[in-house]
Amino acid sequence: MAQRQQMEQHPRPSLLSDFILGGQDGLVNVLGILLGLVAASTPVRFILIAGLSALAAESLAMAAVAYTSTYSRLKLYLSETERERREMSEVPELEREEVRVILRKWGYEGAEVEEMLARIEAKPKAWLDLMMAFELNLSPVSADAPRKSAGVVGVATLMGHLIPLLPFFFLTTRVFDATVSAVILSGITLFLIGWYEARTTVGSVLTSGIRMVFIGLGSGFAGFAIGFAIEHLHL
Repeated sequence: MAQRQQMEQHPRPSLLSDFILGGQDGLVNVLGILLGLVAASTPVRFILIAGLSALAAESLAMAAVAYTSTYSRLKLYLSETERERREMSEVPELEREEVRVILRKWGYEGAEVEEMLARIEAKPKAWLDLMMAFELNLSPVSADAPRKSAGVVGVATLMGHLIPLLPFFFLTTRVFDATVSAVILSGITLFLIGWYEARTTVGSVLTSGIRMVFIGLGSGFAGFAIGFAIEHLHL
């Protein structure tokens, strides 16, 4: 009974996408840098300097981008809400017709449409929410969403950067072993990100994990190709 009384907890799509964006971007970005530097026979000291510099710069940059983009969505939602309120007051019949169009798309016909319209019109907030969601296709954005998005993306990016870097802190004289360990750790982490995505949404956890590994490592090895070309082809 207690479980029935509790509200179901659902994952928040925006935070999930922020976590995946930051984690995957941070990991793939620094992995590409590390592999490129290793292929170019760069000393471990400089590899760590480059990796840590990228960690600091991109974590802050990704957090800032997440904040500004989410803040823009918030401003858009607020401005469109105010415009929709004015239209409901100034041109109510036009807004009623837009509701009728939505209801007909849902399968309502004839008297059902007018009955549902009357019920919706009697609840101004429901009317406004309906128009925002199904006419303008806009989702609500809370006032603290920009801050939360920046925090999630920034922390996830930082964590993603640290994973390929860790082996180079402990295997400073064994570059090959550190590189292999970085690739393995990155592959495992990417698989877990794909697994988590599938568990919280839909789809096969195995397929999602493998897809994330191929996308992430494939992008990372592009850095290796560039470093190899510079070192061995004298570009």
